[in-house]
Order: sequence, then structure tokens, then C-alpha cells
Amino acid sequence: MSSALTQSVIHEFSDRGALAKHVHHYHHRQSQTDMAVAVSDAIAQKHNLILEAGTGVGKTYAYLIPALLSGKQVVVSTGSKNLQEQLFLKDLPALLAMLDVHVPIALLKGRNNYLCQLRLEKQMQNASQFSEYFIDDLLKINQWAHLSKDGDIGNLTSVAEHSEVIPSVVSTKETCTGKKCDHYDVCFTRKARIRAMEAKVVVVNHHLFFADRLLNDTGFAELLPDPDVVIFDEAHLV
Repeated sequence: MSSALTQSVIHEFSDRGALAKHVHHYHHRQSQTDMAVAVSDAIAQKHNLILEAGTGVGKTYAYLIPALLSGKQVVVSTGSKNLQEQLFLKDLPALLAMLDVHVPIALLKGRNNYLCQLRLEKQMQNASQFSEYFIDDLLKINQWAHLSKDGDIGNLTSVAEHSEVIPSVVSTKETCTGKKCDHYDVCFTRKARIRAMEAKVVVVNHHLFFADRLLNDTGFAELLPDPDVVIFDEAHLV
């Protein structure tokens, strides 16, 4: 007997569902529905599932819709940051609007993607010993730090991606002082983890997922929450 989740998912992929109402020229694809049902059943019955979907199946919606409707905490792991950001910035917001559901979502990257206020502060204090070019980038990053809401270095556009300053001001496990830090309450890495803990769907990449699991196995919880469901997109890249 199909679960309530599976029945809801079947409806949303039908000619009377959310996709038909909101997606221009939508037409029902049985292969997409079959995949979504398989994902729904796996979530409801708590079993593992491996799926291979060809081009044109619509696999992203086939796993995201069950994830959003399940009510469970789900981690979606991708093989690339590009797909990670596409899911968070495009696909998930679109589906939340179509399904008219209020599910908190979060994007979580490895800690070295976030600015460390303490390391930046120390670099600013030692600025006189650096080159003119280094200081110029450092000042730009310092200005950006006061405006950024999430400290995600990927959103820093005033400094070149390969600037030598960036590695010296991002968060690292080795330099993090945790609760002893003067910036603990406003720490970008900590706030990213809090958002992930509070979210129902968290989007990460494979590198972060397995690095985090390794740290958890050795007794040091890093960034990820302990989810009910894990979905690997681009699993061939694991």
C-alpha cells in the first residue's frame, strides 16, 4: 500500500498537480513519476535506493519534490558547487513556490568558503608588513566583510578569486578557536551551521559531506546536522 507521501507525490506530477499548473508546456512523463515514487517509497520505508536516470527524465524534481513533502530533514549532496548553487538558488525556490509549502532550506559549504573575522582582524593589524597589492585586496575584503550577511567568499566580487589574501582570511579547523573567539557570536561558519541545523533541506557537496562524516567518526562534529535522509545527486562522482 502506498504511503501518504507517495500519494502526494503522484498527485503533484499528475495533470492536476503543481507542475501542470505552474510549468509552461508541462506534460506528464511516466519515467519521472516512477522515479519520484521510488524516492518517496525509499524515504517512507527508510531503505536505500540507487537510481540511474537518463537525459530528459527530470531527475532533479523527481527527488526534490519527495524531499520537500516528506517533512523530514534531508541533506542533498551534489558533485559540484555549480549544481549545489543551482539547486539552492533556482530549483528549490521554484518548487517551494509551486508546491506552496514553507520548508526552510540552507546552502552549506566547507568552512574554508567562509570568511573568518578573527583572521581578517589579525591581517589588518599586520597590514604594514604586506605588499601594496596585498593591502589593497585586504582592504576590499574588510569593506565587504562589514556588508556581507553570510561571509561566503564565493559572493566576494571586488577581489580576484585567486587573490593570495583569501587563504589567509578564511576559516580553517586549525585556526578556529571556537567559543574562545571574540567573534564567536557573529562567526560566519557558526551561523551557516545554525542555518543548516534549523533547515529541513540542506544542500551540500560530496567533498563536504564525506569530510564531515570523517570528522564525526573521529569524535569531532564539524558542520553538518545528522539528517533523516541523504540524497546523492551525481553519485558517480562520489
